[in-house]
Parts: sequence; C-alpha cells; structure tokens
Amino acid sequence: MDVIKINGGIPLKGSIQVSGSKNSTLPLMAASLLTPENLILSNIPHLLDIVTMCNLLVNHGVKLTLDGSNLSNKYSGRTLLLNGSSITNFLAPYDIVRKMRASVLVLGPLLARFGQAKVSLPGGCAIGTRPIDIHIDALKEMGAQINLCSGYVEATCDGNLKGAKINFSKASVGATENILMAAALAEGRTIITNAAREPEIIDLANCLNAMGAKITGAGESKIEITGVKELHGASHKVIADRIEAATYAIAAIITGGEITLKGITLDLLDNIIAELEECGAKITKTKDGIKIKGPKVIKPVNVITEPFPGFSTDFQAQFMALMCVANGESTITENIFENRFMHVGELQRMGAEINVAGSSAHVTGIKRFKGAQVMATDLRASVSLVLAGLVAEGETTINRVYHIDRGYEHVEEKLASCGANIYRIKNL
Repeated sequence: MDVIKINGGIPLKGSIQVSGSKNSTLPLMAASLLTPENLILSNIPHLLDIVTMCNLLVNHGVKLTLDGSNLSNKYSGRTLLLNGSSITNFLAPYDIVRKMRASVLVLGPLLARFGQAKVSLPGGCAIGTRPIDIHIDALKEMGAQINLCSGYVEATCDGNLKGAKINFSKASVGATENILMAAALAEGRTIITNAAREPEIIDLANCLNAMGAKITGAGESKIEITGVKELHGASHKVIADRIEAATYAIAAIITGGEITLKGITLDLLDNIIAELEECGAKITKTKDGIKIKGPKVIKPVNVITEPFPGFSTDFQAQFMALMCVANGESTITENIFENRFMHVGELQRMGAEINVAGSSAHVTGIKRFKGAQVMATDLRASVSLVLAGLVAEGETTINRVYHIDRGYEHVEEKLASCGANIYRIKNL
C-alpha cells in the first residue's frame, strides 16, 4: 500500500493547475444513462472515484473512450466519451457501489429511462450515516415502486415517472442530482424545493439542458424541470474543483507561501474566501486564476459548516489544520456530518491542541506541528494531514493514501512543483 512522506517547513511558491471537479464529474457521468447518444465530457480528473464510476457504468453497458493523449499538461483534464445505446444491465452491484457513495446516482437515470433499477445501498467515506431516504421518498412521489431487500434498492415504475412537487427535508446534493436526472425524462413538471445550491448542481443542470432537458432555477433553492420524451448527446466541460482549489489555497497560507491557482475563478470559492482573508491571507484575481499569499501570522477564525452557500463541510478538515497553527483560539462547528472529526486524533498525534465537545472542536494554536506516523481516515481528513505535514518539524508519514487518491489528482507532484519536500513510496 502506498504511503506519502513529507518533510515540512518550506514556504510554498509556484503555480498549480486546478483539476476538473470530482463532485461534478460523477453525476455528469451518470447522466450518460439518460441518452443513447454520445455524451462527451472534458476536463475530467484522473482519480480513483472516476475509475469506480467508469467501472459501474461499463457494468450497465455504457461504452467508454478516454482521450488524454493530446494533453500538453497532464493536469489540464482528459476527455471522456460515454455512449449509453447498449444498456443491458440494471443492477449496480455491492462490489462496486460499496467503494463510493456517488454510485447511487445511477438510480434516477436508470429508473427514468428504463423503468427499473436495482442499486446496492452505497458506501464511501465513513463520515456519517448519510441515508438515501430523501432520494427514495422523492422517487416514490414521482410514481416509482421501491423496495429495500438484502441491502439493495429495487425500483420499478409503470410507464414513465411522473412530475411531482418535491420538498426535501434537507438540502441534499446527491438527492437533488438524482431527481434532476430522473425528472428530465418524467412526464410533466417537477418542482424541487429546498434543493441543494452548490455549483456542481448548476454544472449538472447546464449539461442536462445541453442534452435537451428543460431545467430552470439551478443554483437556487427552487428548481423547476419540465420533462421531455428523450435526451440527445452533448459536449460539456466540467467546472474546476473548488475543494481542491481551497485545499491548495490553505497550503499556501499554512506555509506562509504564495501560490497561483490556474483554472479557478473567485466565484467558485465564495463560501471560503472571507474566512481565508480573515486569517490574514491576501487573495487576488489573475489572468487565468487566482493568487494566494499567506500571512506572517495566521489569525484564528471561528467557522460553522452549513449547506451551500455556507461554509462547506468539505473544507472543514483542511481549515482545522490551518487553525492548529493560528495565533490564538478558534472553534470549528460541524453541522453536516456527525463523524467528520476523525482527523482530530491524527492531528493530535502531530501535536495539535484540540478539544472536541459534541459537534464543536475548540482549537488552541501551536507554533508548529511535529512530524509523525499518521493514518488517513477519509478523503478530506487525509489531505488535512498533508497540510499539517507541510509545516511540521521533521518527517510525516501518511498511510492509507488511497483516500487522497479518490479526490486529489497527483497531490504530491502538484505540491512538489511549488517546493514542498513530499514524495510517494509505492506498494510499501
């Protein structure tokens, strides 16, 4: 199993190309199930989760062609052609779905186009229960018959799904995506209230509209979808990964360095820019991205994770690593996932002073982390350990780095290009 080793204490300086968004790519790939024509997606990141989704779609009968041969920069994205003209299998098996929660996104498209689907209950990071009741209840309102049997969601519908008024009990990104895709081929109009508002929702809606869907309101809490009889092929460029961009912005700040992030726009980072600037960072727009300059002294900032446009739970672990070396005390409250403090114990192994009480973590800043053997527990927690290692005294060894590989493309290479002493040892 691979490990990553870091010798910290080097202010980072340079530029990093931000990859395409993993969280956009996965539902966009699932949308290929909605049409027999070609869906061409560009700016695809090379990640384990993308490979898992490829395997799942091939299992259903989707034909895939990946073209990365013409890239002048291996971080600038690949082009993926998906063709769903020969779907023969409606089973999403446990062996694939257990690896990644986003696998449940095939449920809506399969049900909408073929009237049947059997999908294993999903896996992924162990950061909370994250039940899919919201998905199931919404599909039932659209006329689906759904049973839970032996760990599988078995769904059928007589004829087409029907448009419905759906009010989510909470703003769920996955449920919003699933119902957007299902409603695109449903009869009549579907109205989703309390919809998720993330940029990835807008990206999916834009792609579906390019395929012939009729969706308005994406990015707002109320979305309207008028179903069409069929969708056609389209070409779509995936938006930049705002979570990766925020992570490297924090890398610049935590090391007191200066990094230019290419391919990202300030608007995609609206829900963290204010907190980064409050820490003392200077953030400016450039011709092809943004520049982040870290302060000499990091100021403490209190944050509370909330649904978008609030401070994202996907930023929380990275921001905690930053607060661990801030000059003062801060409080981080996690309101989205109940188990998303699993990185605390590993940061404490590196000398962090963190006290957790319920959903809040009280952080007292230290001068510097100490290098240690640590273990990644989930995707975002794993990269918080990388950030800590960048400013640690001595060597940090991170185990179970497959968590990082699920969501960060060539993380050690990108950081090394900015001067970090970081490298991977394969198959240790």
